Amino acid sequence: MLLEKKVAIVTGATRGIGKSIALTLAKQGASLVINGNNEDLLNELASEIEKLGKRCLVEVGDISDPVIATKIVKTAIDHFGNIDILVNNAGINMRTPTLEMKLDDWQKVINVNLNGTLYCCMAVLPFMIQQKYGKIVNVSSSTAKTPHRNASPSYGASKAGVNYLTQHLALEMAKHNIYVNGVCPGPIETDMSTQWTDEYRQQVLSRIPLGKLGQSQNVADAVLFLASSMSDFITGETININGGTYMN
Repeated sequence: MLLEKKVAIVTGATRGIGKSIALTLAKQGASLVINGNNEDLLNELASEIEKLGKRCLVEVGDISDPVIATKIVKTAIDHFGNIDILVNNAGINMRTPTLEMKLDDWQKVINVNLNGTLYCCMAVLPFMIQQKYGKIVNVSSSTAKTPHRNASPSYGASKAGVNYLTQHLALEMAKHNIYVNGVCPGPIETDMSTQWTDEYRQQVLSRIPLGKLGQSQNVADAVLFLASSMSDFITGETININGGTYMN
């Protein structure tokens, strides 16, 4: 068990990548507080985790509200006494081209993806500093590093901000034994990808050197690595998980 007796927070855990991350951390021994906007799906996931013999608490709410971020952290501290791991997975995407994009939509994406990540970090860091240990993993995107035609500029800009925030916090928090890293998924099989036409799927696959879409578990495994002691000499990194679609 890589995470025995550890306590983790996972935001955006209702489905897809977030759900896989939560289950993977639980299977490796972590107790969890999970967050998202769909209470029914969160409760279903909590039941799955509890069947694994681990405790799991649910906090419903939008992390673009700093009050929600504070509440999630308070729940973890009140019930478990500490927080070892924060996974900032919650995020939204839009695919509107620049000149068709409404400014309210730009702000909404920035508020959830970038501001929400900051709020959760700011809420958890005082406790990690006090205990002189912590692992923060931010789920970003390959779009943060190279543009994609089918992504709104708000999405790429928000995730690029997450990557910088990751590096900045890693630099600031290293003296407190707090590690801050990120993962940058590329083409991953999700609910959205199942709606693609065969033609579009082939277009996507043709651009992936490995010739296949990634799975949510591929991302969860990388998060586990960064959340565990296996990555104890790594901080400020953003790991690409995209089948070779973008390399740096």
